[in-house]
Amino acid sequence: MARTVELEFFPSRTLTLYLARLFVTRIVAVLIMLVLVLMILDLLGESGDILEYPGNGEAQLLRYVSLRVPQLIARFLPYSVLLATIITLATLNQNSEVISMKAAGLSAHRVLAPLILTALIVAMASFLFNERIVTRATATLEAWKAVEYGPVPRASMMRDNVYLSDGSHILTAAAVTDDGETIRMSQVTYYRRNSRDMIVEQIRAPRASYAAPGWKLEEAVRFDVAATRSTRLASVVVAPEITPGQVRISKVDADAQDIVTLSRSIDALQAAGRRTSELEAAWWHKLSGPLSAVLMPLLGAVAAFGLARSGQLLIRAVIGMALGFAYFVVDNAALAMGNFGGYPPFIAAWAPFLLFALVGETVLIRTEE
Repeated sequence: MARTVELEFFPSRTLTLYLARLFVTRIVAVLIMLVLVLMILDLLGESGDILEYPGNGEAQLLRYVSLRVPQLIARFLPYSVLLATIITLATLNQNSEVISMKAAGLSAHRVLAPLILTALIVAMASFLFNERIVTRATATLEAWKAVEYGPVPRASMMRDNVYLSDGSHILTAAAVTDDGETIRMSQVTYYRRNSRDMIVEQIRAPRASYAAPGWKLEEAVRFDVAATRSTRLASVVVAPEITPGQVRISKVDADAQDIVTLSRSIDALQAAGRRTSELEAAWWHKLSGPLSAVLMPLLGAVAAFGLARSGQLLIRAVIGMALGFAYFVVDNAALAMGNFGGYPPFIAAWAPFLLFALVGETVLIRTEE
């Protein structure tokens, strides 16, 4: 009975493998093309900043490429699946292979079944790739950018662009390193404000460490706004209300954490009374994002059906591409609304997926009719 159900859903084994092989080769080809072009453009923009740091050269450029390529693969894999779907189906239609499959009694769903299964495998591989490789590459690259492509301090944790409130005053740091026992800040700025929230004093320092209480800024430069005068200080202690615990949960980069670590970060922030809707939406999107690859054969299916000689193949391909790119636009808009609290995190991450699954299925049924 199970064998009968399998044969009813999928075409023959030979045809299934043929369609899957065509689909995979085109996904890989499109992905390589996109990543190469975008990596060259990105490197042209960043190479000046990388080489500006003394001692940096070809090795650092290659290191940047090795860290940036996983991010590009993760971001543009769903686009590659969409374009590969349209290319594969349009080619099959142009060569009258879809007509042959329909003449053999295959429904539109059975024609697409091998592509959807392949896309599901791609989605699972994408999820594992994001969790094991992309998160680590993102964390390393952000830490490297925070020190302007210089040597990155060895530490168990490093965050960049940290923003902390000390009552009405503000403490910022370009980078924070944490080895579990000692927290160090670099490129630190402390803004002292009056009762009207106007900045009256600014203190800059290349580094700071915890002074229990407060944070000790070394080799600091104080700027008095009213007097417009700068004063050099050997050291000064500021921000007594900021504790190491607050620093450790001050910033969470969802892209740099795997789904398990991000869950723990969300729990810590919630325990501290912090808003976590943006991180919760990002947590759900770690599941719905890779799974968007499964939608692409459904949205691009309009390119497969209809007579190629009718002259509408190009129009159908454009419609399929438009549906796919519309999904990415709506997905980004929903996430933005979730970040602002307009949508619940679960809805922000999954509503576009469910909506376009219904749209794609409706288009496929109408096409088959």
